Amino acid sequence: MKRFASCCVLLIAVFSVDGIARINGQGAGTSDQTSDQTFVSKASEAGMAEVEFGKLGAAHASNADVKKFAERMVTDHQKANEELTALARRKGFTVAAGLAREHQEAAAKVKKAQGEQFDRDFMAQMVKDHEAAVELFSSEAQSGQDADLKAWAATTLPTLREHLQMAKSLAGTRR
Repeated sequence: MKRFASCCVLLIAVFSVDGIARINGQGAGTSDQTSDQTFVSKASEAGMAEVEFGKLGAAHASNADVKKFAERMVTDHQKANEELTALARRKGFTVAAGLAREHQEAAAKVKKAQGEQFDRDFMAQMVKDHEAAVELFSSEAQSGQDADLKAWAATTLPTLREHLQMAKSLAGTRR
C-alpha cells in the first residue's frame, strides 16, 4: 500500500510539473519554440523573396540607382540567408522551402511593368517587404526565446533598417 501511495504521489507531481511547464510555455513543442520556428520560416522565406526580387530588379530596372539597390539586395540577403540556414540547422529549426504565394504573385505583377513603372513598382514592393522584415526582426530581437536566434535578429536588424531607408528614398517616400 505504501508503494502504491508513493507511486500516486510521484505521478501527481510529474503531471503537475508538466502541466505547469506547459502553462508557462516550457517543455517540448511549446509556444516559445513555435514562435522561434515561425520567425525562422518567415525570415527565411522573406530572405529568399528579397534575393529573387533583387535579381528581378537588377535585370529589369531602368534607373541606375534602383539597379544598384537591387544588386545590393541580392548580396546582402544571400549572406543573411546563408547565416540563418546554418543557425537554423544547428538549432533544429526548419527554413522555408520556397516562396509564399504572396511573394510569387507580387513578383509576377512587378515583372509585367517596364521602364519607370517597373522601377516604381519594384521600389514600392521593397518598401513594403522591408517594413514587414523590420517588424518581424524587431519582434524576434525583443521577444525571441532562443538566445542565438534573438542575437542574430538583433545583429541583422540594422542592415534591414538601412535597406528600408534606402528603399523609401528611392521610392520617393519618407514614411
